[in-house]
Order: sequence, then C-alpha cells, then structure tokens
Amino acid sequence: SSTATSTAAPEQGRPRDYLVLAISSCFCPVWPINIVALVFSIMSRNSGQQGDTDGARRLGRMARLLSIVSIVLGTIIIVLYISLSVRGNPAF
Repeated sequence: SSTATSTAAPEQGRPRDYLVLAISSCFCPVWPINIVALVFSIMSRNSGQQGDTDGARRLGRMARLLSIVSIVLGTIIIVLYISLSVRGNPAF
C-alpha cells in the first residue's frame, strides 16, 4: 500500500525549465519565438532557484510550448524552402 501512496503523491522535485529544448529551438529560423522561449526557460530556472516552484512550473510550461511551436514552424519553413527550391530548378 505504500507504493500506492507514493505514486499518488504530487511531484516534489525541481520543476523542469526545458533549457536544452529552448536552446535547440534556437537553430530553427523562427527567431522571435525561440528567443522568447529561451528567455522563459531562463526565467523558470531563476524562479526555481529562488524557491518559487509554481512560477517556475508555469514559466517552464510556457518555454516548452514556445520551443515546440518554434521547432514545428521552423521545420515547416525549411521543408517549404527546400521543396520550392527543388521544384524551381528542374534537373533536366
């Protein structure tokens, strides 16, 4: 029965700041969004170090969302650019 209570207990660890995801999203060509994601990630890390776990979780979730949006939009832009470049220059 102790395992049932330990799995149902709320998460007590440090909130995630998604800094690696935000840094990796900076390689996508959607620069305003990924820079804002990086700023939210750093703010989340600072809030977690100051003991504000709720604020750190909220900022971390926002950093994750913006990083994912940046990666998805960046991938779409890159695929469109490559497909239009190949289509515009026929090989024969």
